[in-house]
Amino acid sequence: MTTELPRADVSLRHTIRLVGALLGDVITACEGKQVFDIIETLRRTAVRFRREGRPADGELLQDSVRRLRGDNANDVARAFTYFLHLWNIADDRDQARQQREQTLRGDEPARGSLRDTLARLKARGISAAQIRRLLTDACIVPVLTAHPTEVQRKSTLDLHQAISALLLRREQPLTDDEQAQVEQELLGRIATLWQTRMLRATRLTVADEIDNALSYYRSTFLAVIPRLYADLDKLLRPSAKHFDPPPPPMEPFLRMGSWIGGDRDGNPNVDAGTLDRALRRQATVLMEHYLQEIHALGAELSISSLLAGVSPELQAQSDASGDDSQHRQDEPYRRTLVHVYARLAATAFKLTGETLAQRRTYDAAPYADPAEFARDLAAVAESLAGNQGGPIARLRLAGLQQAVAVFGFHLATVDLRQSSDVHERVLAELFARADVCLDGKPLDYAALSEDQRVALLRSELAHGRPLASPWIAYGEETTRELGILRMAAACRARHGKDAVRQIIISHTETLSDLLEVMVLQKEAGLLVNSANTADPAQPLKTLEGLMVVPLFETIPDLERGPGIMAAWLDLPEIRERVQQTQDGTQEVMLGYSDSNKDGGFLTSNWTLYHAERALVEVFSKRGVRLRLFHGRGGSVGRGGGSSFDAILSQPPGTVAGQLRLTEQGEIIQSKYKDAEIGRRNLELLLTATLESSLAPQQEAAQAEADRVGDYGPAMSFLSEQAQRAYRGLVYDTPGFADYFFMSTPVNEIAGLNIGSRPSSRKANQSIEDLRAIPWGFSWAQCRLMITGWYGVGSAVERYLEEGAPDAPRSKKARLALLREMATAWPAMRTLLSNMEMVLAKSDLAIGARYAALVPKRALRERVFGMITTEHERALSMLRLLTRRDLLADDPGLRESLNQRFAYIDPLNYLQIELLRRWRADQAKPGKKPDPRVRSAIHLTINGIAAGLRNSG
Repeated sequence: MTTELPRADVSLRHTIRLVGALLGDVITACEGKQVFDIIETLRRTAVRFRREGRPADGELLQDSVRRLRGDNANDVARAFTYFLHLWNIADDRDQARQQREQTLRGDEPARGSLRDTLARLKARGISAAQIRRLLTDACIVPVLTAHPTEVQRKSTLDLHQAISALLLRREQPLTDDEQAQVEQELLGRIATLWQTRMLRATRLTVADEIDNALSYYRSTFLAVIPRLYADLDKLLRPSAKHFDPPPPPMEPFLRMGSWIGGDRDGNPNVDAGTLDRALRRQATVLMEHYLQEIHALGAELSISSLLAGVSPELQAQSDASGDDSQHRQDEPYRRTLVHVYARLAATAFKLTGETLAQRRTYDAAPYADPAEFARDLAAVAESLAGNQGGPIARLRLAGLQQAVAVFGFHLATVDLRQSSDVHERVLAELFARADVCLDGKPLDYAALSEDQRVALLRSELAHGRPLASPWIAYGEETTRELGILRMAAACRARHGKDAVRQIIISHTETLSDLLEVMVLQKEAGLLVNSANTADPAQPLKTLEGLMVVPLFETIPDLERGPGIMAAWLDLPEIRERVQQTQDGTQEVMLGYSDSNKDGGFLTSNWTLYHAERALVEVFSKRGVRLRLFHGRGGSVGRGGGSSFDAILSQPPGTVAGQLRLTEQGEIIQSKYKDAEIGRRNLELLLTATLESSLAPQQEAAQAEADRVGDYGPAMSFLSEQAQRAYRGLVYDTPGFADYFFMSTPVNEIAGLNIGSRPSSRKANQSIEDLRAIPWGFSWAQCRLMITGWYGVGSAVERYLEEGAPDAPRSKKARLALLREMATAWPAMRTLLSNMEMVLAKSDLAIGARYAALVPKRALRERVFGMITTEHERALSMLRLLTRRDLLADDPGLRESLNQRFAYIDPLNYLQIELLRRWRADQAKPGKKPDPRVRSAIHLTINGIAAGLRNSG
């Protein structure tokens, strides 16, 4: 398979042609020339159709797909899917190459690089000391989740990494023989890829998800994060000399988080056992890394005390070592590290229950905590620094010290998450089984008003006595919830408090939702009231416990969120807890997916923006530091798009050095597949946080207040109208749910085995009960992506044509205002930029073919007609506001997308045909559908997702 990229970068074009040709050779060898010719005919037809747009080519493409039978459909799906995989690898590799060449040429540093950001901050008068002060209290945490949008198997992803590494080798100066060897290895890897099963045979388990995520630590995070710290420190200390003592590790500001093993919301497969497994497996990966580094460090530090001085502390450690080798008697660093290795091996066994040491060692006491391990490393570093060994310490030791500061003995903090309604049911059972009475009557917790619940829960928190009893057999749900909280306490005791720090409450709607979790923590031993008083006004003197983090998801929840947080922080016992045990910080999570599914693209974005500004005001008045946790996904409809741009467009005061955000599904693989790409994405998170946090806050806040004052009324009107249009389609159109389930592969996606969590909350075909992730993923598959644009066109059109309260009187003036918003307001500019990308990837002609899967003609014409009309409005209004066609300001990207679409289109055509066959066979009594058809459907889902990239 080959492709034509007439004006694309020459290097990228050559690479894509090479891997395409090699894939073609593999297909010919493995499947025969007849299969290759079928694939090549489809490819040429699709390319010609995209280039020339002749209807005859579209019909030929459809007819060619309809004639595919037996294994040929699978062959075609695999061929186009793997070619898109290879294209993605080449594209990523080319971006990294261009960035490196830019640096080598001495050009201006790339936007978002550390050099660029520090230069910008310096130009603003921000000193290195100010940056360090911010970072001392900063918290930047990408949180890996197992949300099911990653359709690739790990075996496939491993081959992707191997192919990427070969493409990197190919960029180096090579002899003809070396070039031929690289291409031979590429052929071998691509042949392996072709003969590797693309689809998972069974559904992923939570254990699989844990191990998949941990592979990114081995390939990227463990090496890249310490290096990023070192590079930043070096730039902040430009006058440092080579033989100066290396600085101590920086206070950790960039760490990793995870939901995998602790996210129970809607996933019955997550329990106390998965949390325990997650943290043991994390510790295993981390301890293996530490042991390897200590062994390598011992090999490197061959320094003889006969030739270099040694500090008294290090000499004492060397003398106390159990190393009995006569060959190392004058090598105190090696002797010390032999003992460090022994203690670390004992620590690894204590944490994991496994023997992880790969080298001969002896019995030694395990480290009590990471701080004790860090002190031993510091002794080595200080001895080197005091004896002209600064450059030696920088080789490996300094990076290991920073790694220990960042990763501790836990690797990543695992969040707990559960839905508020589950907590409510658990407490209702606990109260009922404890025979708690209210006003002399048995307590019915579910029947209490909100005020009654708050009073009861505060009183319960103030009591020292337990509510749960070890001698009562509770229901399954209550037992599971108490079990995982007790396991969290055990894991914190074993791995350290950083192992589990937050408990997130999905569907937070009231103040009592937060207090319920406090009571449950008390019952699990995470909180212990030492005041022994029933007065809720008294400060709650407790163990640290977990920070209770509300998740505001739907439009109404986001609107209520600031009021709930004000009430929460105004409780004396909570205010005391926040200051004493949470360092004056309270985290709030914002959900992008559900708010989009609830109110549509524009309304979700505006409601989130409003909520953030209101939260800043609530927290500022109370002297509490706000940390926002952004629940973003890959697709624009789920908060996707450039993280760098998204952070910079946040309202002033909402970052302030505090940022957590989810990295989900295929985005993890896209951002962190290897060290080079992972480094760039982590760097962008760091630099965007620095730029946003160190902007002149008072000036920025006033400027934003002015913009909201000038543009807010118009945006509020647009939001109201966009939501009306969106909900009019999704929730108010009769038969819409039937249309959605028939015209998209949502049911087939559920069978892809891409996650341990069910795709729907209930076993029915209801939009309300469908999770936001498969909702958005399905619209991407049929190339309509309504989650990223629907309703915006109607809103803009109505504003221009009819006006709004406080709007300019003339249509011309209203248009001028909207155009000003589109250029002068970062929030609006980012929103329109993201919408433009979604519209550029949408395709109504293909969407119409999916609509034809709906058997009821009146229904499909009504719903698809609404989608078509609104799509045309969105395009028209976007052109009006930006004064250009889609992506006219980036012709290279537009051309690249058009070339890519030629390879996605055949997969869409094939998927439609296969869905028709599969469903027709399912509808026939006694007919057993061909399993190859189902397999081919799943292959097309994989390929379309790969081609569109950020579709999950």
